[in-house]
Amino acid sequence: MSTYHSLGKIPKKRHIQFSNNQGGLYSEELFGTMGFSGKYSNVYHIHPPTQVKHAGEPIDISPEIAIEKNLKNMSFKGFDIEPQDDYLASRKPLMVNNDLHVIIAAPRKTMDYFYKNVEADEMLFVHKGSGTLKTMFGSLQFEYGDYVVIPKGMIYQLHFDIEDNRLLIVESFSSVETPKRYRNEYGQLLEHSPFCERDIKRPTALETYDEVGDFDVRIKKHGAIYPYVYASHPFDVVGWDGFHYPYAFSIHDFEPITGRIHMPPPIHQTFEAHNFVICSFVPRMYDYHPEAIPAPYNHSNIDSDEVLYYVDGDFMSRNGITKGQLTLHPGGLVHGPHPGAVERSIGKKETQELAVMIDPFNPFKITKEAMGIEVPDYYKSWLAEHVGV
Repeated sequence: MSTYHSLGKIPKKRHIQFSNNQGGLYSEELFGTMGFSGKYSNVYHIHPPTQVKHAGEPIDISPEIAIEKNLKNMSFKGFDIEPQDDYLASRKPLMVNNDLHVIIAAPRKTMDYFYKNVEADEMLFVHKGSGTLKTMFGSLQFEYGDYVVIPKGMIYQLHFDIEDNRLLIVESFSSVETPKRYRNEYGQLLEHSPFCERDIKRPTALETYDEVGDFDVRIKKHGAIYPYVYASHPFDVVGWDGFHYPYAFSIHDFEPITGRIHMPPPIHQTFEAHNFVICSFVPRMYDYHPEAIPAPYNHSNIDSDEVLYYVDGDFMSRNGITKGQLTLHPGGLVHGPHPGAVERSIGKKETQELAVMIDPFNPFKITKEAMGIEVPDYYKSWLAEHVGV
């Protein structure tokens, strides 16, 4: 969120002497994007953040592609991915293109190392579990239903409260933002936006670690993990201020827009980035025209693929869908409600569905990890004899 925030102690002005208690100076860092013209924060370290003791050889983690060009409606059982102790090892990319990667993860253990993705913003949707995101900007609590947005280049640790965690992760190779149409010229969310600044959770409880030694920092770039050893704790910050920091927003705080007749998917938009959008389907009142059909009409995806990640409730337009399941409807095909869904929806007053939708404007490639959890013959599920596929 592009709003000003500050924690800890900072000097009166930027780029001036800021003395510590030992007669020296705190080390200032400008943390930002797009050179010196994008969003940024000024951060003040006890130790220079430039001290590296070891730089190891990169480990390739590029997704293995099973289908380069896809024109088939597909579905995947996300909860069939086996949990793993290690956070990075648990991350399984399913669909990828040059703009974003769609990843699912089931990590069991708190990270005993630090992680830094310098090629992508990360949006973590918390389907199961809770915990704390720790960064040099402070602690940020997360729980079921939270979108956690971590800007690229930010070192972080995830501390989980339990071992049963399920995450949907979007790696975005451009900045993840709130939709422009929801903001005025000053960046403030408008009155007709389905959420506002009060709904945003920002870092709190700045913890300063004045520690030197060997600190394992794993950096992702070029589809590889570069193992680094830093000489001081990455979270040795005494204060910071600016517009660039991690934040969280709960899907439960998204206020749905409704109408007399069925409203199209853009009303559910929550985030945007270069060449894709993320939307939130939440419990809402159905359409109130006396002859309304609450189920969506058939529609052609010509310019974009469509991915739905099913979180909770009964998704009214689909048959036989389970929690953690994903559907992919590629650009170029028509899709719509499953058999019986239109008739079931008539006369209903509300829905309790909860889902995340990701629409990329460039086609997805399908990974080998995804093929291992594919739902066979999902593309036939619009045939009456395949109800429940």
